[in-house]
Amino acid sequence: MGIEKEYLRIVIERFNSVKGLGDQTINQLSEDEIHWTYNNESNSVATIVKHLSGNMVSRWTDFLTSDGEKEYRNRDEEFINDITAKSELVIEWEKGWKVLIDTLTDLNEQDLLKSIYIRGEEHLVLEAIERQMAHYAYHVGQIVYIGKQLKGDNWKSLSIPKGKSEEYLKEMLDKHKDK
Repeated sequence: MGIEKEYLRIVIERFNSVKGLGDQTINQLSEDEIHWTYNNESNSVATIVKHLSGNMVSRWTDFLTSDGEKEYRNRDEEFINDITAKSELVIEWEKGWKVLIDTLTDLNEQDLLKSIYIRGEEHLVLEAIERQMAHYAYHVGQIVYIGKQLKGDNWKSLSIPKGKSEEYLKEMLDKHKDK
């Protein structure tokens, strides 16, 4: 297996992992909590989801053949908190991730060094993937942070819970020692 094919496998796995953090956070939030903001300058989970989905649909639709900033995209509108229900938020969330994962799945090793454009700026496909990984991880991190603040003591940890590092390490070493 070539490094390019392995890279595509790994990057799809990483995007799915980032999505999973968002999924687990959104699942913990109520209808009201998805709209909470710290202040007028901050975004709610609903707004961040709307922005991520808008970005994903724009960037990854016709990825190899058209500019990633589509004419139909209205980025400023993505920051209007008008998602009315959690079910609507989940539909919007899934729509963006589906376009992203489907596009990545359809790429082949030769595509990684092709050029694509975002707002007229040339990027290697490899660069564009890494750019979007950083962007999506940044926003999903915001979603997780908001979730942790809102849920407080009721937060269900998405990683190794505080005070459980040694226990987790032992579990992982035991799990992998026979491999």
